[in-house]
Amino acid sequence: MNTRTLNFRSLNWRSIKREWLLNPKDDLLAGALVGLALIPEAISFSIIAGVDPKVGLYASFIIAVITAFLGGRPASISAATGAMALLMVDLVKDHGLQYLLAATFLTGIFQVIFGLLKLGRQMKFVPRAVMIGYINALAVLLFLAQLPQLTNVPSMVYVLTLASLGIIYILPRFTQVVPSPLVALAVMTIAAIALRLDVPTVGDMGELPTAPPIFSLPQVPFSLETLQIILPYSLTLAVVGLLASFLTASLVDDFTDTPSDKNQEAKGQGVANIVTAFFGGMAGCGMIGQSVINVQSGGRGRLSTLSAGIFLLIAILFLQDWVRQMPMAALVAVMIMVSIGTFRWSSFTNLRKVPRSEVAVMLTTMFVIIFTRNFAFGVATGIVMSTVFFSRKVAKLVFVDKVLDEDGAHRIYKVSGQIFFLSRDEFSASFNFAERVERVTIDLSDAQLWDQGAVEVLDKTVQKFRRKGVEVTVVGLNAATANLLNRLATEEDLVANS
Repeated sequence: MNTRTLNFRSLNWRSIKREWLLNPKDDLLAGALVGLALIPEAISFSIIAGVDPKVGLYASFIIAVITAFLGGRPASISAATGAMALLMVDLVKDHGLQYLLAATFLTGIFQVIFGLLKLGRQMKFVPRAVMIGYINALAVLLFLAQLPQLTNVPSMVYVLTLASLGIIYILPRFTQVVPSPLVALAVMTIAAIALRLDVPTVGDMGELPTAPPIFSLPQVPFSLETLQIILPYSLTLAVVGLLASFLTASLVDDFTDTPSDKNQEAKGQGVANIVTAFFGGMAGCGMIGQSVINVQSGGRGRLSTLSAGIFLLIAILFLQDWVRQMPMAALVAVMIMVSIGTFRWSSFTNLRKVPRSEVAVMLTTMFVIIFTRNFAFGVATGIVMSTVFFSRKVAKLVFVDKVLDEDGAHRIYKVSGQIFFLSRDEFSASFNFAERVERVTIDLSDAQLWDQGAVEVLDKTVQKFRRKGVEVTVVGLNAATANLLNRLATEEDLVANS
């Protein structure tokens, strides 16, 4: 056995220990809490999508377990989600569950391809203001999603909710041995059973499955027509799912101050969706809310994600009697805690310190998502706004120094900045075409031409001077600018004279 083999095995063991065994007790307890919290959400998302509750529960179990091993972000929770469920409604209504399973399979294929193409690196192009808007919108929607559970209900529901919140926020001041949300769930369930309280429970949300998922192929025709039906849904689900998963991973990155592998996350999510399609589950993705519960409860490693999936299955198969009697008020309290913890309060307390353009992007992203319930549309809107604001800002950063030689016959224009379609006017306005000189030198040593619009404005500038009999020389071209001019410039000898 050589030294390289020993080093590899040592590195592999250190990686396993860091990602799986760093704090097993906290990971197991946090995972147990997340597994319980996943049950009513998975049922709710199934109802939104128009399928049986077991479809969401099976998906949550399978996706959590697979991403625990293959995901790119330890402690991140992936399962069936509301954002994905909303995209499935029309497909299920028009074509049924089997076409949804086929679309879920194709969604996974797309995500694996995105991961292999390393498209995860494009996450860096999502501005921070957009991410904050997305996170704030999610926090608000999580809170709003709890309101139906607090509307037209017995007064005891409010008592249980407040008592649960009291345990969640006060208990950590005395002990953190067990996550306070898990204690709240246990205490409120025992109280509801012992006192025979007439309050809504998890069992009221829908029937729980009595058997583990079974492998089966989606029962759809293997034809071009089927592909035409599921392709638009699958592509949308793949993109939205990856966006949500990447943002979830980034949020956990911030909470834990550790990095994640976005490309591995894409591949892991893809494999999870492929497998869940063969076991009767719907497509899923990263869950910011549940990931926040996990991290705030002490979960840091992959064991927390794995235990969440395993405990979810154990709870619905072997602890059904207890799970059914769990009061929804306690779970509502947990989700309120999550929404409060998720919301970036500093994004509002620091409004005066942050550039107005970033504030506008953050608020627009946030409100578009809240009012449309469409995360992809909100994020896309924010990215477009950020691009426009950035382009306008860069366009104004064009400076031209003008130097006239001693005999007054030679004018030098030294250009600095980025020349593209938005900065054309600033560039053109910097030249004095009425000035009587014999020669003009345009020095682009500190400038960069980016597009056809930049080449066109330089072309026209040179043409205007030459029509007046002025000799023009363009100097200081870097390789990229020279190549662009060679391909697009119409004025003769523009590059040659440089």
